[in-house]
Amino acid sequence: MAEPNKKPLRQIARPFVAGGPSGVSIRDRLKGLTPEDEKVLRAVGEHMGCLASRDLARRCRDGLEHSTDTWAARKRELTAKSSSRWAGSVTSNTHDQWGLSRRAQWQDLMGKKAGIAMIRHRLSLPIGEKGSKRQPGGYRSRNEWFHKMRRLAILEAQYERVNAEREAGRVSVVRGGRRLLKQRHNLDAAKKTKEQWRREWETTRWFLTADGESGKRFGNETIRVTPDGEVSIKLPAPLAHLANDRHGRYVLAARVSFPHRGEEWRDRIETNRAVAYRIHLNVTLGRWYLDASWTRKDLPIVPLEALRAQGVVGVDTNAGHLAAWRLDEYGNPISKPRRFDYDLSGNATHRDAQLRHALTRLLHWAKATGVQAIAIEDLDFADSKTREKHGRRKRFRTLISGIPTGKLRARLLSMCAEAGLGVIAVDPAYTSLWGAQHWQQPLATPRRPATRHQAAAVAIGRRALGHRIRRRTAPPRRHQSDAGGHRTAQARPSDRGREGNRPRVPGPRTRSVRAERGRNAVDQPIQHRSGWVQCQIDLHGHF
Repeated sequence: MAEPNKKPLRQIARPFVAGGPSGVSIRDRLKGLTPEDEKVLRAVGEHMGCLASRDLARRCRDGLEHSTDTWAARKRELTAKSSSRWAGSVTSNTHDQWGLSRRAQWQDLMGKKAGIAMIRHRLSLPIGEKGSKRQPGGYRSRNEWFHKMRRLAILEAQYERVNAEREAGRVSVVRGGRRLLKQRHNLDAAKKTKEQWRREWETTRWFLTADGESGKRFGNETIRVTPDGEVSIKLPAPLAHLANDRHGRYVLAARVSFPHRGEEWRDRIETNRAVAYRIHLNVTLGRWYLDASWTRKDLPIVPLEALRAQGVVGVDTNAGHLAAWRLDEYGNPISKPRRFDYDLSGNATHRDAQLRHALTRLLHWAKATGVQAIAIEDLDFADSKTREKHGRRKRFRTLISGIPTGKLRARLLSMCAEAGLGVIAVDPAYTSLWGAQHWQQPLATPRRPATRHQAAAVAIGRRALGHRIRRRTAPPRRHQSDAGGHRTAQARPSDRGREGNRPRVPGPRTRSVRAERGRNAVDQPIQHRSGWVQCQIDLHGHF
């Protein structure tokens, strides 16, 4: 009978094959631009950026009353000041930006709701009451209890404000980024001058993005790139006097080749399939870049059973490293565990490079082992990073925040698609707990102790293969003889040598066999058992 106070285990979701990336993006540098080219690019970026800002403001004013008619009206107004294709790119980008802000608003609302529920729970407990692994206890002192009461009132007021804004369809959007906007008030900490910040702010708000269009020449009529690398731009109507080619186009002096995925990009534009382009300036380096992107459709999905055929590599994601272990198709860990470290300190570029480097080493090792898939947890710590749940445990909150779940998932899916590997996502419930309970000690050796993270990687791999995390239990013995067979036998009927001698086990197997006897179970010296011998003589008259 189950214990009355024991919390029941939650239902474990089935593993599934994670879908690959839906698009591709490549980049090349625009080298050899003339001063006239840069002047034209700046003029187009400033003009279209101004139109994009106005369109975003109008889209935010429309809120939930937005419809296809209002969209068409906005596009008509933008067409008169640019072109129909420029207007389509601006309105499409504006709609995506508004939708992203709407989703971020919902996440903020759910975070505040979780914080309110947690504070109310802890306030309802007596001061000083201890918590458990699943739920925190009461607050430590009366002073902390008082400050949390004030914190609860602040969160409730913020929740009501955000909820009212969401019901009204109002969102907060900053073209150029809120982080860059806040740097203006603290330039010393950002290590920037006022002129440097102003240049970066204006450059970030430019708009030089053109959506692709299938069936048109080279897949894009606004920003056209030929197979030999020539880049030309359809200038907006007010800037048509700057054109140096026919039909109001400006041809740049720079050439692009796209070293990465260049053949795939060239195949698309030669068949006039849609390719979107974006031109942007890196203010710090003073370099211009061109990004090309397109969507992937009807990607082949490998069945789960096919990915399991050659085993998997179980990966446990941690703050600072990835713990991996290879498992065969039966769920047995083979070879040695691997650890791939990364450092997520520093700026965003450094963090992204560290993550890519760790995943590259992981994929190279996985390809060398011959597996077809990588098993990873479907993690989401959105409700576990707040201070309301873990209280003063700042190190633990920092540890959870240091696990790059979102970035890792996106990077892993895209890199595995290029490496020809599948990704099996599993439920993260109890993997660390059960892995340490059932696998950490059996996998440890005197020279190589197994860690909790390596045991969790084995648990993740077994769950991806469809096996139970718990190791196979030994069958009960009927008595002290060998009638029950070898207790931990794993041999199959077709295995060679399954009828051979069992391996020697150090120490006595029964109380009648000493440790120095019995190297082979089927070839043991006869032991003197006087009582048993006398009994046989009495019954049969001979031994």
